[in-house]
Amino acid sequence: MNANSTAARELYARTKAEKFALGAFNVDNQETLIAIARAAAAKHSPVLVEVSKDEVTMIGAHNLRAMVDNYKTEYGIEMYINLDHSPSVDAAKVGIDAGFEFIHIDFSQAKRDATDEEIADATKEVVAYAKKTGALVESEPHYFGGSSNVHTEDINYDEIRKTFTKPDQALAFIKDTGIDTFAVAIGNLHGLYPVPKQLDLDLLAKLREALPGYLSLHGGSGTPEDQFRGAVERGISKININSEMRKAYRTTLEQVLRDNPTQFAVIKLLGPVIDAVQAVVEHTMEIFGSAGKSQ
Repeated sequence: MNANSTAARELYARTKAEKFALGAFNVDNQETLIAIARAAAAKHSPVLVEVSKDEVTMIGAHNLRAMVDNYKTEYGIEMYINLDHSPSVDAAKVGIDAGFEFIHIDFSQAKRDATDEEIADATKEVVAYAKKTGALVESEPHYFGGSSNVHTEDINYDEIRKTFTKPDQALAFIKDTGIDTFAVAIGNLHGLYPVPKQLDLDLLAKLREALPGYLSLHGGSGTPEDQFRGAVERGISKININSEMRKAYRTTLEQVLRDNPTQFAVIKLLGPVIDAVQAVVEHTMEIFGSAGKSQ
């Protein structure tokens, strides 16, 4: 097990013992990485930066590893990398080989009609491969709905409830696959919607009591703060945030471009954009209780 993974496991154990959650914030480019790093330094918070398939393709897994390591040193922060929604075993292995400390294998993302057996088999293969570095593996036996975007439609909770996590099925999946982290479905949904998300915190409490290991919450953007706090109190260790950061990035950039129609030095346009994304990350760290938790 490498030193980074050892430190990541020690940090994850603290989330359960001290009842706080790690924010996993998407990195779209260097500006968002800078914003996350500055927020972690300002709030003295440990943090996960995460990338999915598109970001890995654009930035490169080893480039991202080097960038994160450089900013960790520059800002003196505790920062780890999470591979989010890896659609295949091979893609997950790329993240493990690049030294990512957290790996989410989401086999059903690429194959929506994947059988339970196919999902479990892919997950077990990633768990076995991850032992070479000690990376923590996350998975779930279902596909999460929505997308990391700003939506205009309402949330159909009658449909979403059909996919809520069942404690007995989750326990069987964890025992079968050997994963470290189970991604719960309790009303969370990818993306921002015109109505706030509603989490089933009673179900979460039952899941925390029934399941070993760690629990994560995908689709965090747009969740009311009191529900976030309730989820953390009930044992969520990791919460993914993306859409709110992207909205802050784009809307701020659009305003800066409108205000500076003759400015073509890109570096002079990005300061307010980084500040806006950093503000989202800092506020989220406060809600999750990770502020002040760096060691």
